[in-house]
Amino acid sequence: MSELRDHAIEVPLHRRYGPTHRFFEQGMAAHRNAVAQNLPMYRDPVTGRAVFTAAFLAARGYCCLSGCRHCPYAPSGC
Repeated sequence: MSELRDHAIEVPLHRRYGPTHRFFEQGMAAHRNAVAQNLPMYRDPVTGRAVFTAAFLAARGYCCLSGCRHCPYAPSGC
């Protein structure tokens, strides 16, 4: 199992999804809502594409090295 980052479920890696990203707050609200409802993904407010939640990725137990927006694993694992 890979090592999880501190606060990985609540805070994405800034280089992947940070406050300067278009509609960041709306995306994070959708992420928080999906995590609260135990859903594996949410719809991106800009593109409409499905985005895995950090909670889903953490439960999977490993980093897939695909550059997921909410990857909860330590940067060395991604």
